[in-house]
Amino acid sequence: MSDEPREPRPLDDFDDRLRKARGLREVETRRETSRGGGMTGMGLGFRIATELVAGIAVGTLLGYVLDGWLGTRPWLMVVFLFLGAAAGTMNVYRAAKGLDDAVGLGEAQRRKERDRTNDS
Repeated sequence: MSDEPREPRPLDDFDDRLRKARGLREVETRRETSRGGGMTGMGLGFRIATELVAGIAVGTLLGYVLDGWLGTRPWLMVVFLFLGAAAGTMNVYRAAKGLDDAVGLGEAQRRKERDRTNDS
């Protein structure tokens, strides 16, 4: 070990190292997605079923609670059952079409498809 102070690396060297690290990260990401990191048909089916059941359950529960609070049994439960079914159906449609841009899922799926076609 020498007693000489280390010279800071120039910015060009930093830029090269940064590009190399980003390239390695992209390669690792592609490798992970090619191993089946995406959603399978069965996974999509379970997601669709879960979205629909959750919408109906939340709507029905919300209607039941409001009915108990306002004393209008069973009218609000029936209304919110249909509203929950409509919300669940919209979620199923978004999941099937890949329109989940609100959480970035749609863009991630499109990027994965682009990467898959570029690798082929």
